[in-house]
Amino acid sequence: MSIAKMISLHPDVGGKSDETLALAVRHALFCSAICTSCADACAAEEHAAHMRQCIRTCLDCADVCAAVARLATRRTGSNQIVLQEALQTCITACDICAEDCMRHDAEHCRLCAEMCRETAQDCRAAIEAM
Repeated sequence: MSIAKMISLHPDVGGKSDETLALAVRHALFCSAICTSCADACAAEEHAAHMRQCIRTCLDCADVCAAVARLATRRTGSNQIVLQEALQTCITACDICAEDCMRHDAEHCRLCAEMCRETAQDCRAAIEAM
């Protein structure tokens, strides 16, 4: 299933597709799931207390990414300022999460940081394309 295709089918979009924004939505959805999984894996680590901030950062990033995906897929009317601010918040959350995850040797943290960096890059591109 293509998010871009789904958005383009909305009656108010008229077949036009914003591929850049659709990619940001797709990766925000992936990032939300990966951050949630990473937080859960951190909680299961032997020294979970040491991972407390990473867990919080991952869960915050997951929630922000999920919210951005919901906001960006709504096409009835528009609220560009709110969407731009949400994308910027997503960039901030992803940058912080990536930085926090890179402080740990766990492979799940490395993968989470990679997804966060990719999502932040896509959100930057979506803002530029607006």
